[in-house]
Amino acid sequence: MIEAVEGDRKSVAAPPETETDPDAIARREAANGLRQVDAVIEYIDAAVGTGSQYRLRPSILLHLNRCALEGISKYAGNYRPADIYITQSKHKPPPQAEVPGHVEDLCEYVSQNFASQTAIHLGAYVMWRINWIHPFDDGNGRTARAAAYLVLCVKLGYRLPGKRSLVDFIVNNKKPYYDALEDADAAMRDGRIDVSTLEGLLEKLLSAQLVSVIEDATGRPIQGGTKSAVRRNRAPRGKRGR
Repeated sequence: MIEAVEGDRKSVAAPPETETDPDAIARREAANGLRQVDAVIEYIDAAVGTGSQYRLRPSILLHLNRCALEGISKYAGNYRPADIYITQSKHKPPPQAEVPGHVEDLCEYVSQNFASQTAIHLGAYVMWRINWIHPFDDGNGRTARAAAYLVLCVKLGYRLPGKRSLVDFIVNNKKPYYDALEDADAAMRDGRIDVSTLEGLLEKLLSAQLVSVIEDATGRPIQGGTKSAVRRNRAPRGKRGR
């Protein structure tokens, strides 16, 4: 055994700097949100044209989480260091030790089903499964929604138009989104993969996104268009952290 000698050098990692002031955190979150959007766009542009060969990788999810939490959480871009729970939810995420394996399985599901499944299904699956795993200490919902939108666009083969995305509509009102996740969680407890409720929600919000483009282009609201879709999706916001 090699003994330490007095005066020997050793490496000591400095803890990452994180904000503690609430106003500063809010500003950082806003800036990080833009960084995450930019990252999603870069991933979409790089993947368009890969067709059925597209592979979602754990490193992509880690990077999207880092974009969301840089300067806010010391675990930004890393898997959570311990077990975690979700408030106001019946679902208990898997133990911390199982997280890397579950993330690998998630990515493999997308890769194996990329050619055969619809864009809506793949997006819904990614959105639910990341929330189900809850692989990060924070920012799981933000990472799940960003990754789902990425996979949806890559499957379609182009960036979706619109200043307001279906992700924006979810963030403005999370109750139907939470309910859809709970439905998928319940199916999983029965040993089934069923994201049909979430698929239905994404279909409605994708319609709202595309209608908003027409409304912007024409300068007039479309009857039964964006506001109607958002209104159908309206409910009190919760605090489930995903």
